[in-house]
Amino acid sequence: MSTQPQISVEEQIIDDIGQMTHRPTRFMRYAYEWERGDLAGSTGVRPWQRDVLKTIEQHLTNPKTRHQPCQVAVSSGHGIGKSALVAMLTTWALSSCEDCKVILTANTKTQLDTKTAPEVAKWLRMSINAHWWERAMTSIKVRDARHAATWRADFIPWSVQNSEAFAGLHNKGKRIVLIFDEASAIDDVIWQVAEGALTDEDTEIIWLAFGNPTQNTGRFRECFGSRKHRWYTYQIDSRNVEGTNKDQIAKWITDYGEDSDFVRVRVRGEFPRAGSQQLISSEDVAYARKYKAAGYETLPKVLGIDVARFGDDKTSFAHRQGRFSTILSKHRGLDVAQVTAQAIAYITEHEYDAVVVDSDGIGAPVYDNLKFRGYGKRLFDFHGGKPANNHAAYFNRRAEVWGTMRDWLKAGAQIDDDPELEQDLIGPQYGFSAQNQLQLEKKDDMKVRGLSSPDDGDALAMTFAVMVAAPPAKKKTEY
Repeated sequence: MSTQPQISVEEQIIDDIGQMTHRPTRFMRYAYEWERGDLAGSTGVRPWQRDVLKTIEQHLTNPKTRHQPCQVAVSSGHGIGKSALVAMLTTWALSSCEDCKVILTANTKTQLDTKTAPEVAKWLRMSINAHWWERAMTSIKVRDARHAATWRADFIPWSVQNSEAFAGLHNKGKRIVLIFDEASAIDDVIWQVAEGALTDEDTEIIWLAFGNPTQNTGRFRECFGSRKHRWYTYQIDSRNVEGTNKDQIAKWITDYGEDSDFVRVRVRGEFPRAGSQQLISSEDVAYARKYKAAGYETLPKVLGIDVARFGDDKTSFAHRQGRFSTILSKHRGLDVAQVTAQAIAYITEHEYDAVVVDSDGIGAPVYDNLKFRGYGKRLFDFHGGKPANNHAAYFNRRAEVWGTMRDWLKAGAQIDDDPELEQDLIGPQYGFSAQNQLQLEKKDDMKVRGLSSPDDGDALAMTFAVMVAAPPAKKKTEY
């Protein structure tokens, strides 16, 4: 009989993970049941993830670098599994070091709340030591009450006006991990404050920055440029990663072009030539929600109709007259006949000088019905994919009308004080084609980012598809 004392399964897990303090690769093999349950079909971490784990491992196992900041930046295309790696690294970092402190932030609070935090929770739940942790809305804490305040991960939205949360990142003699998700859109101020705080001696400091390279300036871009000597950097092409949606990638390349900024950012993990970002600024839209137009009453009236294509989309009717605009109504579930009837009702009420209908897909029969019913004289069909009138500046007509709308808003214009319309207007991102034409993100690709189709925004943008002369001034009656 063995004289060795028997230890419990729990004690064995504690002992095993304690030996993985600087071995994240080994932890990933140990902590997760690959090819079973939720991980059925997954044989382990992906090759690019393994490369990042080995970099961290080599940094920590080397006594000369262990207490110097380990800074890793990953610029990637879409769908490569970066959120999964963020989650696995959070689980390893917490599990393998007593009183470890992890801080996670993201480009937006929505991204942090709906993508980053749930992904971390999922991988924590799947780990062999899931029972060690208490999960709350904005934090993860160890269940041991004696360490709950010091052994934890916190999900903290960033704010330029309140950057103090990133100024107190201290955990001397222990481990601190700072994770930036969708790092390209995190303001430089937060980077600067965080960098100044990560100065504790004899402390394991790991700073991880992940994201699509949407901005060609800023601190995330500098990780791959002027500050590259301080960062371990990876640029990952989605086409080279197992499990990515190759059909979707092929569609993007066909739609936007291999060398477009969209494909550079979303597929190749490369930074754009001229900056890919939100087309219409939040400041301009916020101002337009409070702006009061005047002197527009004699100007031409234009109706834009964006017809819903799918169940989650909506049909929107946008009215514009000079610098005044309003969304007349928005509907879900209307058929072609109902959309046509609603359009006729508005045309009759407002006597529009022009009516523009999105005639791609289901909008085509609406246009045909209106023309058949005798409303063709001032009726215009709109095809967003057609070449722009100013083809040197814009990739297609949709980009052109949105660009015109952006300039209109910037110059001062009245829109509805409606948060849904605001989200539609600020949602689309833009890049540049290989010919340096402004190229607007498609609706379907916004949905991939978790945003709704900007139907109200498209309806309003279509009112800029036509140029309507002002009605002639009425002759003054002479007596």
